[in-house]
Amino acid sequence: MKISFFSAILTILILGIATAMWWQNRQDEPTPKTLTLYGNVDIRDVRLAFRATERIARLFVEEGDSVQKGQVLATVESDRLQQAVARAEARVAAQQQVVARLQTGSRPEEIRKARADVLAARMDAIDAERTARRLERLAAKDLATKQERDDARARANAAWARWKAARETLRLVLKGPREEDIAEAKARLRAYQAELALSRRDLADASLLAPADGVIEDRLLEPGEMASPTRPVYTLALTNPVWVRAYVSEPHLGKLRLGMQAFIFTDSFPDKRYEGWIGFISPTAQFTPKNVETPEIRTSLVYQVRIFACNPQDELRLGMPATVVIPLDQTRQSTTPSAEHRCSRQTSP
Repeated sequence: MKISFFSAILTILILGIATAMWWQNRQDEPTPKTLTLYGNVDIRDVRLAFRATERIARLFVEEGDSVQKGQVLATVESDRLQQAVARAEARVAAQQQVVARLQTGSRPEEIRKARADVLAARMDAIDAERTARRLERLAAKDLATKQERDDARARANAAWARWKAARETLRLVLKGPREEDIAEAKARLRAYQAELALSRRDLADASLLAPADGVIEDRLLEPGEMASPTRPVYTLALTNPVWVRAYVSEPHLGKLRLGMQAFIFTDSFPDKRYEGWIGFISPTAQFTPKNVETPEIRTSLVYQVRIFACNPQDELRLGMPATVVIPLDQTRQSTTPSAEHRCSRQTSP
């Protein structure tokens, strides 16, 4: 019994010493300073189409041509669009005059005429009143008929009514147009201006512009064919920046973060190093794709990572195998510059 007890104690001591030595050796192992990933270069492409449904007039670029952002790639026939702009401009000009006339109010000549009409109507009313009273006195002495008296009184009353109407007309002329009429005219002017803006936009859309720097991959239509928003004319490859689509296993996922610097190497240019940065880390896991070469077991779960890189010399091509080396001893940055800022900074002299 004593021998078995001492044997057990000795075995426990040996296991403890062995565990301590293993743990010490593990702590002494150097921590890797870089992480190496493998993947392929990937790019985005854009299908470019006209907004308008018109016949294509000219195409200015061919497949393989490099284009700059804002460059005119093609145009459609624009005669109808130019006429629409001219018609809209005429409507706006006419309505502007209407608004100006209403805001200016009555002209001095119109005011003088209205006052003269009031004076003339008053003189006519006074004369008609005198005639009516004279006939009333004559009728009372049987020197005029009742019909003549009544006709004279009716003419006098009508003359006084015309005088009152002339006074109201003068008051309206002095007051000017109604506010509601001015507001209506201004609203109609805004509607015509909006139509003009739409017509000018349609005319501007007669030119197909490159939305970004890139290379023409495909030329899908030719001059004379009908273009429409559903029929692309070109396929544009956005070659700057590009990215390397790689995969990282779950144990290494915590070592990566957005914006970390990375270096890309290719077999085509073995002596050249491309600077890049981590621009995307997938939030979901997936099984390792079969076309990815990694030392991990293929059934293990991995996360997709995109390492962006500027490509001003157009040396990184679609599908090119690439090796990505990520230094792990990087300080965390408070902000991550955009891809446009990074690439413009690298290409600036």
